Amino acid sequence: MTIRTFGELLDAAHAQAEPQRLLLVFAVAEAPRDGTGEEKAAFARGEGGALTPVVCVDKLAADIASFAALKEESRAAISRWDILFVAALDGRAGIAPNSDEAAGPLKMMFESIKVGRIADFVTVDSDGELVRLSRG
Repeated sequence: MTIRTFGELLDAAHAQAEPQRLLLVFAVAEAPRDGTGEEKAAFARGEGGALTPVVCVDKLAADIASFAALKEESRAAISRWDILFVAALDGRAGIAPNSDEAAGPLKMMFESIKVGRIADFVTVDSDGELVRLSRG
């Protein structure tokens, strides 16, 4: 199965044998704090930059109606975000993980993103399209 959008990711989560709790970290793109003049100029042109996680939340896949609904809901917590990082926790025996069980993995995810370890997460842009990020 090829997944290209958050909607398709959500469909895949619903199709799993066990209920899924999604871990969501919203990040903003910023000019690198210790970046060179060229790196800052590249950011001004819309290239490069650093992703800074700002808000995280866990939600049952069943509680997310659509990407549009999630995006609208996110506006209550953060005025702007550029990239959404997504991971999932599987349920067991038909019972979804609860928020307490998600707290540790969500914190680890947030901290991983802060230091640039992002390879294990699905990345989604603010239009709901999956994107591939590269370090450079």
